[in-house]
Amino acid sequence: GDVIVVKPGERVPLDGVVVSGTTMVDTSALTGESVPREILTGDEILSGFVNNGGVIEVEVKKVFGQSTVSRVLRLVENAQSKKARTQKFISRVAKYYTPAVCLVALLVAVIPPLVTMAMGVYAGGIWKVWIYRALEILVVSCPCALVISVPLSFFAGIGLASEKGILVKGSNYLEMLAHTTTAVFDKTGTLTKGVFEVTDVHLADPSKMDRETLIALATHAEYYSNHPISRSLKKVHHCAECEHLIVENTEEVSGHGVKCVVNGKMILAGNMRLMQKENVKGCVECHEDDTGTVIHVACDGEYMGHIIISDIEKNDACETVSLLKKAGITKTVMLTGDSQSAAEKVAKKLGVDEVYAQLLPADKVSKLEDLIEQNSGTNRHLAFVGDGINDAPVLSRADVGIAMGGMGSDAAIEAADVVIMDDMPSRVATAVTVGKKTMRTVWQNVIFALGVKTLIMVICATGLGNMWMAVFGDVGVTMLAVLNAMRLLWFNKNK
Repeated sequence: GDVIVVKPGERVPLDGVVVSGTTMVDTSALTGESVPREILTGDEILSGFVNNGGVIEVEVKKVFGQSTVSRVLRLVENAQSKKARTQKFISRVAKYYTPAVCLVALLVAVIPPLVTMAMGVYAGGIWKVWIYRALEILVVSCPCALVISVPLSFFAGIGLASEKGILVKGSNYLEMLAHTTTAVFDKTGTLTKGVFEVTDVHLADPSKMDRETLIALATHAEYYSNHPISRSLKKVHHCAECEHLIVENTEEVSGHGVKCVVNGKMILAGNMRLMQKENVKGCVECHEDDTGTVIHVACDGEYMGHIIISDIEKNDACETVSLLKKAGITKTVMLTGDSQSAAEKVAKKLGVDEVYAQLLPADKVSKLEDLIEQNSGTNRHLAFVGDGINDAPVLSRADVGIAMGGMGSDAAIEAADVVIMDDMPSRVATAVTVGKKTMRTVWQNVIFALGVKTLIMVICATGLGNMWMAVFGDVGVTMLAVLNAMRLLWFNKNK
């Protein structure tokens, strides 16, 4: 509740709402987006934003421990504790690799001289020669290149992703992104802006209720709901004559709509399933329109009509699917509680392969499990992309849960494995690309290090090598592998 003053050039310290002034802010620290964002009085502003405009007064809404910057720092710190399968494998191999090469070096130092002596050949300095070769093998076989470059590659990949406004909670999720072949999207707020507008109103009986009253009843009924449609109704409806309406006993029916009492009358506002569940008469002939989402309204059990609300696709939604295809995603799926016709229209426009509509939150989890089952027994993974609190169960169930708009729902952020700090679905393709680039770098380092070390060990064991070659096989290979890992940070730097 405290009010703080943020001057031009200063970083916003805490999350809050602007109560005075307007400005332009730099959000790149959180979102990776270089274009300044306009902030007006009444807008939410987050810690980490840099004030590039005028003086603003901000009413604090969260303490520092719960602020966006603090939350991001925790996510990055915790990411280091979740190791990828490849990283764990290299760590396990290193435990056995070191004693194994020590044993090999000992055998090289002892066996050849003993065999030579057993054959009756007594060459001067034979022990010195083979001990020197054994020391060369010990030097070149040091596993530093593996145990340093592999985790460093994952850290660089996580750093690259964070520069692009993508927070990966662990290197294991970065590895799973590299093997993701199916991308599943929620529709509202993920592929679409979640900004709706009333495009049409159908009245069952104009003599009983007019257009404005129907919209007013739906708006008041949905007033306390967090669904994007509800928030949009509040924005589009500004009827001063309806301010006297008293709303009581509001009950949100998940996946159906809202029940409440307005001025003593029972109001239902939601989809066709809600009308059928409450046995509302007179809505049999009403159908879902392919131009948008339909909100049916009933008063005291009698059907009053329905409102058609249309959503808008995000600016980069169309290119998202094509970018995912280029990144190696073979199947895209959309899950939504919307009508089949409205969902298919959006899916066709965006190029989504499969669409499943009229799903309740529990249905989404069930459908996701069916899709995961199709990949069982393979190294192919499924990623689910959602944005709201209602997506939290699905996010936690997916192989890789990706939360859109990481500055929003806390539940979605906690349930997700990857958090995209802005509302651009194309960042999903970027996350997959970063994952693939990271894994490619990891295996480049592994193959290069093992290949060069094996070759030099063979050369040294045959007496054709020398100590500087062994040193290069250790220090030189390690430095080249580290530089290759750091190269990730320069990947598509300007994009």
